Amino acid sequence: MALIVQKFGGTSVGTPDRIRAVAERIVATHTAGNDCVAVVSAMGDVTDDLLALAAAINADPPEREMDMLLATGEQVTIALLAMAIHALGHEAISFTGAQVGIVTDAGHTKARIQEVRAECVKDALADGRIVIVAGFQGRTPEGQITTLGRGGSDTTAVAIAAGISADICEIYTDVDGVFTADPRVVPDARKIDLISYDEMLEMAATGARVLQLRSVEFGRNHGVAIHVRSSFNDHPGTIVKEADASMEQAIISGVTHDTSEAKITIRDVPDQPGVAAQVFSALAEANCNVDMIVQNVSEEGATDISFTIPKEDLARAKRTVEAMVEHLGARAWSVDESIAKVSLVGAGMKTHPGVAAQMFNALAEADVNIHMISTSSIRVSCVVSGGQAEKAVRALHASFGLAEDEIVAEAAPAARGGN
Repeated sequence: MALIVQKFGGTSVGTPDRIRAVAERIVATHTAGNDCVAVVSAMGDVTDDLLALAAAINADPPEREMDMLLATGEQVTIALLAMAIHALGHEAISFTGAQVGIVTDAGHTKARIQEVRAECVKDALADGRIVIVAGFQGRTPEGQITTLGRGGSDTTAVAIAAGISADICEIYTDVDGVFTADPRVVPDARKIDLISYDEMLEMAATGARVLQLRSVEFGRNHGVAIHVRSSFNDHPGTIVKEADASMEQAIISGVTHDTSEAKITIRDVPDQPGVAAQVFSALAEANCNVDMIVQNVSEEGATDISFTIPKEDLARAKRTVEAMVEHLGARAWSVDESIAKVSLVGAGMKTHPGVAAQMFNALAEADVNIHMISTSSIRVSCVVSGGQAEKAVRALHASFGLAEDEIVAEAAPAARGGN
């Protein structure tokens, strides 16, 4: 017997028929002798509908009230799913994030989990019940309702799995697993059977929508194995776990792209110590997540600073930057919302020189211009024009042979090199 956490996203529970299908899958897992906890998202487009309702009332609503509103979506799903399981003759009980003891910080709309108490989950499992938990939400130590940001149900599931020492956390979605690229952009993208936490972290951070970034962080930090698989079939998916000798050491594991960011440029910033610290400290205080940063060479005592930021943070970032430009005496600032980030991810980059050069050559041959570049030990990212993102992804996927049945694996450790 195993202790299994299963997470089902909005598409998987988007209609009454799909909720009944999810109930049958959960009951089958339970009937096989396993203890089962299910974490679910809001149905289909419910979250988007709630966001639209809020926008119709207030173009810039208070974040606390947004959390109060958005947390209702999952509460509908957990009740309906528990009802469906009862209709199949099995005992189930539903809990909100607050009831289950998911304690977060006070960062409304993208709170971070600090603690999972989960005593009520353990008690219900001990009574032989199937437990249904609302994803995406929690509460502060003071009792304020919070939400965890887009994809937050993934983080809820992994956090619950860590809190109850589950054997596996299964993330059910509308795709068969993690692919070498988005199959909607690259039809011959290949499913990856095993991938390390570090590679999955980079892929999630650079646009792969299969798992939320913080869910992978939580899994790595607490040693929770994650199985990404389809809600609509029983095929094996992708296992995300700590790297070990049994895993294929590919030079490149995948190509990702992200069109959800914007670029802000502040022009003629005084080139003095502490100026960048002031800008990015203010953005941090406004709860804005900065991604890539480029500062130009100083000319006549002034420089330009460009950075990318999620579009969901853009309203706060604009207010912050406008105030900082005036405070610092910068000349001007601008926003470009028509950008995309295209990235290569692979553990083999650490010891395989020439990856960046091949990437830049492939983009040049596809007539894709690069605006910004950022690297880590296992990732190279480029900012390009938004309209060229899909062309760039297809060019890179082909250049690195990722559609082949057996991707190019790292042979022997190379001499010192990098990206």
